[in-house]
Amino acid sequence: MTMARLTFTEADHARIASAIREAEIATTGEIYAVFARASDGYHFVSATAALAIALLVAGVTLLLAPLFDVTVSAAALFGGQIVIVLAMLATFALSRNLRMAFVPRAIAERRAHRSALQQFFAHNLHTTAGRTGILIFVSEAERFAEIVADDAIAAKVPQESWDAIVADLVTAAAGDRLADGYVAAAHAAGAILTAHFPGDHRNPNEIPDRLVEI
Repeated sequence: MTMARLTFTEADHARIASAIREAEIATTGEIYAVFARASDGYHFVSATAALAIALLVAGVTLLLAPLFDVTVSAAALFGGQIVIVLAMLATFALSRNLRMAFVPRAIAERRAHRSALQQFFAHNLHTTAGRTGILIFVSEAERFAEIVADDAIAAKVPQESWDAIVADLVTAAAGDRLADGYVAAAHAAGAILTAHFPGDHRNPNEIPDRLVEI
């Protein structure tokens, strides 16, 4: 999922909230949407990469110095490494994209999944009367999307059903149409929830209908 820096207007927020309300009309399910700029700072990756680059430069310097009849003192080598580490840390701090380039995909996905679960519980989606809450989650830095469903839903709806919605959400994000993606995801999720958890006259709105940006 290749993302430019994604933004949402007030109109986008209104459209997404409206889509969630419409999706919940005929179901006891509850839908919530969260958009995260990043799921982790990955400072350990920045430090590791900076140290690795500094060591690589030092190693190349030691290998090439004799070829050019140059003597490199230990103090100069150590000082150079410190400068390189500090410069790389500053560069990583200023450029999220560069920092993310050094993050292994598996680690990024684990951190984003953990963030999705944290958001699910933070917004009380696990406290609905029928355990029928779902979270539509996107994390921009990790290029990650997921739908987290509560226990009652997970027992009836196969993961493949959510995967199809997530795939469309990813495509929308890649095309800088993430607001449209959230709207479509809400409607698709609502159809699934209506099929398995139809609403009745006792159908309170337990969770606010909105998109939260973090």
